[in-house]
Formats: sequence, structure tokens, C-alpha cells
Amino acid sequence: MARKGKKQKQSKGLFYLIVLMCIAFICYEPITKALRINLPVAVKDVLYPAPLTHTPEQILHRKGYTVSYNKDLKIPNWVAWELTPEKLIERESRTDKFLPDPDLPENQAVTTDDYKRSGMDRGHMCPAGDNRWHWKAMQESFYMTNICPQNHNLNRGDWKELEEACRLWAKKEGKIYIVCGPVLYRQKHRTIGKKHKITVPEAFFKVILCTNSNPPKAIGFIYKNTSGNHPLDAYVNSVDEVERITSIDFFPALPDNIEKQVEATCNLNLWHNK
Repeated sequence: MARKGKKQKQSKGLFYLIVLMCIAFICYEPITKALRINLPVAVKDVLYPAPLTHTPEQILHRKGYTVSYNKDLKIPNWVAWELTPEKLIERESRTDKFLPDPDLPENQAVTTDDYKRSGMDRGHMCPAGDNRWHWKAMQESFYMTNICPQNHNLNRGDWKELEEACRLWAKKEGKIYIVCGPVLYRQKHRTIGKKHKITVPEAFFKVILCTNSNPPKAIGFIYKNTSGNHPLDAYVNSVDEVERITSIDFFPALPDNIEKQVEATCNLNLWHNK
């Protein structure tokens, strides 16, 4: 009888062990996700800024980016996109064919003629170099709703260097979120164009978020719309500071504790050292 009782106890012990292993297997992924510091997977709209108040805003979704367009100023309020190593595979050549946005009425759509003899470059917000992964993404990157009047040397120099840095960070991190656009100070703005009066920004911003890193991180940049030749760290700002300057609320879908943490810091070394 003692031997039989011992076997029954061993069988019960084995049964409970199997049950515990099954529970652990089922619960492992939710538990680990709950313990991670990274952004929850369920938050899909982390990329987009909060809706603007007291500012004209038309949201246009494109293959490679989303734009908040200002019909009064004839430039975007912001342009946002996700950049991954897969989107850096060069399948398409640069088209250099600037197009009026087909989603705007013909009489309101800016054309490349509006930039002629203005002395300003047609500066991409979401760069063509981030859209070579698909022909439609490349084509739409040349819509004039993705373009701002930009100083020639800035466009071909320091701003381009930041675009190249973002591509390196996307390759290293696996995925980054980027939002950029014009900065308009409280002053009378210069305009260009004869048919359409296009506002010339006094500066440009770019904010970048990485949720793949542990902990998540973000950084901001402000570039005056003038000629310059400075290292990247000369333009660094916290996302909080960029929000103060632009009155745009970036990454509002982040959990409050993470948003507060990442937007208060601006450590370029966190991006370069990996």
C-alpha cells in the first residue's frame, strides 16, 4: 500500500508540474510585454502629433509619409513618417519631378513654377532618399505639399547631413519615427510665388523617436533657414523645447511616463554610441 501511495503522489506531482508549465507558457509573453519599458505594441498612432488648434490643417496620407497641410501658408505644418532598414533598400531612382498635389483643387495647388526665380530651393520635408523602396512613395515625395522654401546651402548641406544621420539610426535601431516641418516665428513672413503666395519659414524642426531601444529615446533639432556649416550637435534640442517653439504636441500616444522621460532629454551620444 505504501508503494502504491507513493506512485499516486508522484503522478499527482507530475500532473501539477505539467499544469504549471502550461500556465507559464501561456502567460510568458503577456508578462514579459507588461514588464518591458518599450512602447506597447497596441499603440499604432505614436507617429502622429496631436491635432492642431487655431491652425488650418488638412491631413493627407501618402505611401511613405503623412502630411498636415496648411492651405493658407501653402506649406505643410508637419510631415511624419516611419523609417526602417527595409525602407532604405534602393529599388527606385530619384525622379526629380515636382508635382502639384492631386488632392488639392487645381487653383489652390502650388506648382514648381511658384519657386522660379525665388532664390529658394524646393526643400523636401520627407526626403526622396527615404522613399526609394517603392515607386509610388518616390513619386509622392515630390508632391508640393511635402515641400517648403529652403535656403540652398542648408538644403544641400547641414539639413542633408541630418537626413543621412537618420538613415544610419534607422539601420542601427531597426525603426525610428520622424516628424519635421517649418518653424514660423511671431513676425511678418517673407513669401514667394506669383500665382500662389508661399510662406518662407524662418527655421525648420525635426524630432526623432525610437521605441525599439531600452529605454526608449527621442531627440529634436532646430535649423535656421539660412546658410550654415555646423556639426550636428549645434542644432540639438529636446523635444520639449521643439514643442515650445512650434506649439505642436509630438508623440501624444506614448504613455505619459515615457513621453515625459524621452521628450525632456536631448543626448546625441545615445544615438551615436551603439
